[in-house]
Amino acid sequence: MSNENEVVLDNEKQKVPEAKEERQIGEPTTAFKGATWAALLVGVTGYLIGLFNASMELNEKGYYFAILVFGLYSAVSLQKAVRDKEEGIPVTGIYYGISWLALIISVSLMAIGLYNAGSIVLSEKGFYGMAFVLSLFAAITVQKNIRDTQKAKSGV
Repeated sequence: MSNENEVVLDNEKQKVPEAKEERQIGEPTTAFKGATWAALLVGVTGYLIGLFNASMELNEKGYYFAILVFGLYSAVSLQKAVRDKEEGIPVTGIYYGISWLALIISVSLMAIGLYNAGSIVLSEKGFYGMAFVLSLFAAITVQKNIRDTQKAKSGV
């Protein structure tokens, strides 16, 4: 062989494609990571575009924006606390409880806000609810992918 990309078979040199960097055991695939980031982007962007175009007062828009931010943070925080606990990393009971409580409160505030919103049509309420849930799920999955990738690359 004259270089790493050529092999001799039946007295003929043939090019062999470069080997891809191998995925570590436990590391999510690039396609899955991309899909989760796309879901997060679609969920958050859709929610924010809907909010921007909504014909509601600015204080209502602020309420729904704050719920989105609070929900995303609480979902990621809970995912981390649950994962830490499962892996034997110390998590205080108060932090674990607050993480659950924060997620429950954010989802409840969204449901209560949409239920009581008289100026929003039912289809728009469904849109906000679905974009919110998609965003929360995607944020949890992105956090899990990041953690799995770091764990796989560190060899732990």
